[in-house]
Amino acid sequence: MAHKLLGIVGIFKDPYHLLRAAKEVQTRKFEHCDAFTPYPIHGLDKILGHKRSKVPWVTLAFGLMGCFGGLGLQIWVSAITWPLNIGGKPYLSIPAFIPITFECTVLLGGLATAAALLFFCKLPNYHTNLLDKEITNNAFALYIPAKENGFNENDVKSFMQKAGAYEIKMVE
Repeated sequence: MAHKLLGIVGIFKDPYHLLRAAKEVQTRKFEHCDAFTPYPIHGLDKILGHKRSKVPWVTLAFGLMGCFGGLGLQIWVSAITWPLNIGGKPYLSIPAFIPITFECTVLLGGLATAAALLFFCKLPNYHTNLLDKEITNNAFALYIPAKENGFNENDVKSFMQKAGAYEIKMVE
């Protein structure tokens, strides 16, 4: 059975060659490329055109919902539904509501962060192929998917060789 080519990965020994190849990818207008490194490389995300994550905004929105929801629930229960005079305190004793409000903020913010992370990373993904065992251990890799506009297998291979890749693999 013939395997369908999903993309080409070039493996580099150092971040300098990877950054140089990533800049060349940007000039070729490839939009869905990705890089894999053993440690973060400053500026690589901007070169590849990665946008800022939406996860912090989801965390903020759900954290505020937890804050106002927890505070509103306590105010509603203590002052409106069951107003009890406990120790001469007022019905709307805001300092007493702070711990529960904080806990609701952290709970909703944390759960939403985990869910948003899974959603935006498209996890779980059961159909991902392993590119190479050495990637993220001691090598740097640049992956160009075959779905890119203007993708030509021979052109991409020669580009990777010129960029300094010591190994080029076909991902099927």
